[in-house]
Amino acid sequence: MELRKECYEVGALLYCPALNAKLADAVMMNRFGKQYSLAICLEDTIGDESVEKAEKQLLETLTKITDATTKKGKKEFFLPKIFIRVREPEQLQRIYGMLKDQMEVIYGFIFPKYTISNAPLYNKMIVQMNKAQQRKIYMMPILESADIVDYACRRSILLNIKKMIDDVKEYVLNVRVGGNDFCNEFAARRHYDESIYDIIPIANLLSDILTVFSREYVVSGPVWEFFSSDNNEWKDGLRKECELDKLNGFVGKTVIHPKQIKVVNEALMVSKKDYEDAKLILGFDAKKGLLVGKSNGGERMNEARTHKNWASKIMILAEIFGVN
Repeated sequence: MELRKECYEVGALLYCPALNAKLADAVMMNRFGKQYSLAICLEDTIGDESVEKAEKQLLETLTKITDATTKKGKKEFFLPKIFIRVREPEQLQRIYGMLKDQMEVIYGFIFPKYTISNAPLYNKMIVQMNKAQQRKIYMMPILESADIVDYACRRSILLNIKKMIDDVKEYVLNVRVGGNDFCNEFAARRHYDESIYDIIPIANLLSDILTVFSREYVVSGPVWEFFSSDNNEWKDGLRKECELDKLNGFVGKTVIHPKQIKVVNEALMVSKKDYEDAKLILGFDAKKGLLVGKSNGGERMNEARTHKNWASKIMILAEIFGVN
């Protein structure tokens, strides 16, 4: 199992419509904090008739951020990892040509409804981009298309998608899942006191995705829709789902409101017990013969061979998000 630190750093990925004319100022004023990633969306958040306007605003937003990071006497601000979520491969080709002077602040691109029919063109374009750039440009495919939902062909579709993702593995930062798209397929929607794992058909679908991808890729958790309630119950619901995400192997989460960022970041922190156990597991000396022992608190078993991958992941998360 290969663990690449940069794949775990996406963390809380804040989605924002590309039409938002105030986005650049919000980033430069640190209004979203200093630990998040940013997805500027040209897809589901933008109506078909507003695509051209959104593309122009995207250019203005990124130009403003680019200028602020390069001019002399610039005000220091946290620059998040910025991703552009496109609608389809043809748009990716168009806006890549449009944004060549802004590529230094773009960390990568998000490919929605990534599946067998569009993957070859997406892959071809990410390879071409990386040949033309001096630094790596990443991709994050989203698994959310209807053919994945279809149980009759799900297994073969997922395995074929994985083969296509494997072809460009060095450029794949995360594999993401479209929770709302899956909910839409089943006409389902959870409330703040429920988790997506309570919706059995979707839980089974997420399980299949994790089974196929999570041994080799960081798979990010589905979006949480709630950001307000009378007594902040939405936070408890988000915390609960983040814990279930973590237990099942998801790392990171799509968020749709700045208030969600802190909750997700706190959930990504490593507990002191897990951190201490991870150090013990990675510190076993095979030359001494014994590769098993009690946990730091004497509560559970630590075994070097069977817990090594978990421990390595814990140490990476601790370095990025901290220990509590």
